[in-house]
Amino acid sequence: MVVLYEHPLSPYVHKVKIALTEKGVAFEPRLPDFVGGQDAAFAGASPRLEVPALDDGATTVFDSTIILEYIEERWPTPALLPATPAARARVRMLEELCDTYYEAINWAGFEVRVFQRATGELAGRLLKRAAEQIAGVNAYLERQLGDAPYFNGASFGWGDLSVVPAVHAAALGDNPPPAGSRLARWLDRVRARPSVATTFQAATESMAGFEMIPQLIASGIFKRQYRDHRLEWMVRSGGLDIVLDGLRRNNIRFTTEPQ
Repeated sequence: MVVLYEHPLSPYVHKVKIALTEKGVAFEPRLPDFVGGQDAAFAGASPRLEVPALDDGATTVFDSTIILEYIEERWPTPALLPATPAARARVRMLEELCDTYYEAINWAGFEVRVFQRATGELAGRLLKRAAEQIAGVNAYLERQLGDAPYFNGASFGWGDLSVVPAVHAAALGDNPPPAGSRLARWLDRVRARPSVATTFQAATESMAGFEMIPQLIASGIFKRQYRDHRLEWMVRSGGLDIVLDGLRRNNIRFTTEPQ
């Protein structure tokens, strides 16, 4: 049985879950011990202690993009990548945009709205900036989609599973695509797919008890990871004080150094 080390809220995990489900590959989702940090099997699969990580028997793979490439080569049918080199490059660029730009905006919104890293004027300013950026990237994605039913073209694929976690998360944060837009219709169509619906349902169910998260963060028990693109967003969008406060309180963390 394939094991997927995951967190149900991670958009990087979402991509992999959707891909495995579309391929018909059975897998066991496994939540690592993030708090205790004593999960040797997870550390062996992901030396930076980041999800997702895939354990396929003798083979372990980390990083969501590399995992997607492994899945596509290991289980080639049905194909998720388009047929031509140009089309493949295009959907990979969409993935890169969503992984390193769009994800940071949504993540920052969670930092403010859910984890309460900012309140009052600062919170309002950061959420306003995030809404402006989401409107811009959604407009770009609308142009990229064009008149096609999917980002992959005629059928669902790599481009769609890469984009939908970001657009879905933004919509949950009160920044959906404009009503009636091509992107909004695409989102409705893709969220109805069983692979996507099941993945997002697991994310929703995992949020039970989230009302305790701000207290856990304040105590330092739970630390949110500031990957490079997330840190960049905070610094350039006016949230540097959040980073400095997190460092003082020891309730943020950076990427684990492999050992």
